[in-house]
Amino acid sequence: MTTTDSTPPDTVRQPDGGPVRKTEVPAKGGREKREGGVLNVFSHGMLVLWAFMVVMPLLWAVMTSFKDDNAIFSSPWSLPDKLHFDNWARAWTDANMSDYFLNTVLVVGGSLIGTLVLGSMAAYVLARFDFPGNRFIYFLFIGGMSFPIMLALVPLFYVVNNMGLLNTIHGLILVYVAYSLPFTVFFLTAFFRTLPTSVAEAAFVDGASHSRTFFQIMLPMAKPGLISVGIFNFLGQWNQYMLPTVLNTDPDKRVLTQGLVQLAAAQGYKGDWSGLFAGLVMAMLPVLAAYIIFQRQVVTGLTAGALK
Repeated sequence: MTTTDSTPPDTVRQPDGGPVRKTEVPAKGGREKREGGVLNVFSHGMLVLWAFMVVMPLLWAVMTSFKDDNAIFSSPWSLPDKLHFDNWARAWTDANMSDYFLNTVLVVGGSLIGTLVLGSMAAYVLARFDFPGNRFIYFLFIGGMSFPIMLALVPLFYVVNNMGLLNTIHGLILVYVAYSLPFTVFFLTAFFRTLPTSVAEAAFVDGASHSRTFFQIMLPMAKPGLISVGIFNFLGQWNQYMLPTVLNTDPDKRVLTQGLVQLAAAQGYKGDWSGLFAGLVMAMLPVLAAYIIFQRQVVTGLTAGALK
């Protein structure tokens, strides 16, 4: 006669055959959950602290730009008694911030377009085609990222001067393009490698040329990467100070960073601090607006390679 095991369903067997109830086995899920909760609280606390350290100086600068000079020194942490919009008007007209803003828009706009066009074309070729010297050219661009710009200022000054491009808007645009190309090629090369090759092969089968395939098919597919690298280049070029200081000494062609330094230096000890803060906020707002508008595209472009 065959007997069946009558071990209760809530037990497990020991190696020697004796039953042990599952409730006697120590559970680790509760301890791991508590440790995870502590880690989440710590990480969120650090994020809140970091956000406070970043946002508070920006808010304080905006608040100070609407105060008068007496209120800035007597009550620096209080809200303005009234909004002094004349600070912004004075910085825009008397301090020539309008001219500096226009020069910066021309330089950064032209250099950003040139950087994205040339960088995307070079990155596409390096990512999609195998030819002798491919890796050498790629690592040459990588080497350009590690080269300190400080070491190139003096020879760059003489090169630009010999070409007749010193103190010109288009000369500064060309220098900005050359300065931004290494990072752009490095970023977009990795991005183009993540794009499917079947689409380009189908275009070639249909008789499309290489240029048409690039501009009409591959470049629209690389839009997230272009937006991401464009934002990074925009931030770097908009805040660039060293290159225009060396290569752009004409007062009529100064950019915003030069104008802010000139505004602070010209004031001396009896400066127009409210106008200076207004000019600072003017220079800061386009950068904040660009990142706020395109922040989702930036995150998409940075994570696209990992998601594919």
